[in-house]
Amino acid sequence: MSHTPKLLIHGGAWAIPDDMVAAHERGVRNALDAGYSLLHQGASAVDAVEAAVAVLEDDDTFDAGRGSFLTRDGHVQLDALLMDGGTMRAGGVACVERLRNPIHAARLVLDKSPHVYFVGRGAEEFAQAHGMELIDNSELVLDRERVRLEDAQAKERAGLPDLTFAGDDKSPETAVELASHDTVGAVALDQKGNIAAGTSTGGTLNKAPGRVGDSSLIGCGCYADNASAAVSLTGWGEPIMKLVLGKWAVDRVQMGRAPEQVAPDAIAYLFKRLGGHGGMILLAPDGRFGLAHNTPRMAWGICDAQGPRVGIVID
Repeated sequence: MSHTPKLLIHGGAWAIPDDMVAAHERGVRNALDAGYSLLHQGASAVDAVEAAVAVLEDDDTFDAGRGSFLTRDGHVQLDALLMDGGTMRAGGVACVERLRNPIHAARLVLDKSPHVYFVGRGAEEFAQAHGMELIDNSELVLDRERVRLEDAQAKERAGLPDLTFAGDDKSPETAVELASHDTVGAVALDQKGNIAAGTSTGGTLNKAPGRVGDSSLIGCGCYADNASAAVSLTGWGEPIMKLVLGKWAVDRVQMGRAPEQVAPDAIAYLFKRLGGHGGMILLAPDGRFGLAHNTPRMAWGICDAQGPRVGIVID
């Protein structure tokens, strides 16, 4: 039985300013084009998710790959996860500084290793051993982000409140004020009926080196299982991790609930329990899907037999 392919993408959930809307929509559309063209040709959901996320990593509009937030010491540290719902195989990397596309490294872990997760130098060496080029971290750093880090650290020294880090006590009013960009991700359904999910991030601004958020953790920022659903999240990692929110969502789909209702319920739960903000894309093996966010805006896109649609707010 052939299934109708479907691809969903998010490019971060935050207070995207008006002058950045076009860049976010363009980036999401480019990622949709790359991923869905593979699905249309019969490629796997894993292939499509990897391709779509790589396009977003290469676009400095987003907090993934080049142009990501800087750590406290001025470096880019990247995390990514890729999961195949058909086989339950997964690959994750975290705190990598010398890889241009961590989602490709995650794919190598999924395909080439009996392990699931590599971090830091070990992840970089594993990727290099399997053909990925190591780069200088400076190739990932933009002047825009150096200025942003200097400003954040100046405010920190002045004792002003930090509006960039994802704590548990942020009010909706604070969320509106956030000057940010955010995690990217994708979920896909292929012609064989398999689903997959992937997430990639540069983390939070001015984070302590070595900090790992939700994005690359199974069941938190990403999950996929043909028996339930595929999910990718974006937003403040610490609350998402504490709730294992991705697994929370797919479990409810497996219990028979509609993904279009589970997604907003999950985001409401995130806020009710821990005051968290973020967004979610959720896709069931039968093609039903849900999108939700409780931030002012979330960059999103979907492509299926009806063609591509992109937007910034879920109505």
